Amino acid sequence: MPTEQEIRDKILLDKRPWGFFKQYAHNQQVTVKIITVTEGGILSSQSHQNRDELWVVLDAGLKVELDDKEIFPEPGDEIVIPKRTVHRMSCAKGSCRVMEVSFGVFDENDIVRYEDVYGRK
Repeated sequence: MPTEQEIRDKILLDKRPWGFFKQYAHNQQVTVKIITVTEGGILSSQSHQNRDELWVVLDAGLKVELDDKEIFPEPGDEIVIPKRTVHRMSCAKGSCRVMEVSFGVFDENDIVRYEDVYGRK
C-alpha cells in the first residue's frame, strides 16, 4: 500500500511560460469524478479496500473527517486518502464540490460503511 507521500510524489507540476498545470495521473488506471455535496449533506463514514483517493477541493465550506481528525480545507487543497482510511465529507453552507481521483480498481460497491445518516449499509 503506498504512503500518502508516495501518492503525492506522483503529482506532476509542469511549469509553462503562461503558468502551470498539475497532472494527477498519467497512463494509470484511475477514475475521476466531481462530487457535489449540497448544503447540510453528509456522506457516510466509509473506507475502501481496493483504491486510494486524492481529493482536490473546488469550493469552500467543506468539512472532511479522516480517521480521528477533522479538517476544513480551502479551495485548491489536495487531500490524500489511502486505502482503508475511514473518511467522510460534509457541507455546511451552499454547495461543496470535490474532484476525486481514484487510483486502482474502482467499484462503487467497494465501500465499507461505518455510519450513514441515510440508513444505507
